[in-house]
Amino acid sequence: MPPVEDGAFAVWLARQAGDLLLALRDELGFDDPAGLRAAGDKRSHDLLMTELGRWRPADAVLSEEGVDDPARLTANRLWIIDPLDGTREFGEQGRADWAVHVALWRRTGESTGVLAAGAVGLPAQQRVLGSEPAAPYPPLSPEVAAGGPIRIATSRTRPPYFLAAVAEQVGAQLVPMGSAGAKIAAVVTGEVDAYIHGGGQYEWDSAAPVAVAAAAGLHTSRIDGSPLIYNQSDASLPDLLVCRRDLAADLLSAVSQHS
Repeated sequence: MPPVEDGAFAVWLARQAGDLLLALRDELGFDDPAGLRAAGDKRSHDLLMTELGRWRPADAVLSEEGVDDPARLTANRLWIIDPLDGTREFGEQGRADWAVHVALWRRTGESTGVLAAGAVGLPAQQRVLGSEPAAPYPPLSPEVAAGGPIRIATSRTRPPYFLAAVAEQVGAQLVPMGSAGAKIAAVVTGEVDAYIHGGGQYEWDSAAPVAVAAAAGLHTSRIDGSPLIYNQSDASLPDLLVCRRDLAADLLSAVSQHS
């Protein structure tokens, strides 16, 4: 039986899907990366949809791998899931920067709603980060505390065109990583200090990791400083900034000058 409480249930779901994906890597190997990736997307999606249908049958679901049902726009509760975030890295032997995203959005009166719970499974790293209980606010690394450069996670394959100029202005080191979930998890754990992305993401790419980061007390916003809003008719949510609170003003200012 899974936990009843939504935050613990999200963690349970992410762990179930993560265990499946690790077993799938062992089963299929890496000789056919495209086949492995396709199987990972489908089997993780099928597992999550089955468990949500069994244990949360009244809730709506928005999944990267599913058909977008417009009925979600009037739902009071919506699970936003990415069954396999970082599909490219999942298909590469030895890479651990891929994730499973499970988030719950809840309507709050007449407002735009809130992310009520979230979990980011990092199966190859043997951990799941959840919003409940929240992760502790990350400690400042000794290197940064000693005056070293802050570390900004960025996409391995499509970094924002403006990010090099931002990094130069604030004196940052860029750290390429795979999955958006892995990048935001690295901010939560203090392995990096910020994650900036511009272009090419959707609600399922950020909902779960943003829920986890916000619960830990980190800054989360669009790159213009406006709020990240979920369960919109257009599921595109192309940019975001997740960082330590003390860095937010300088990073938003630098992005505004170069983006």
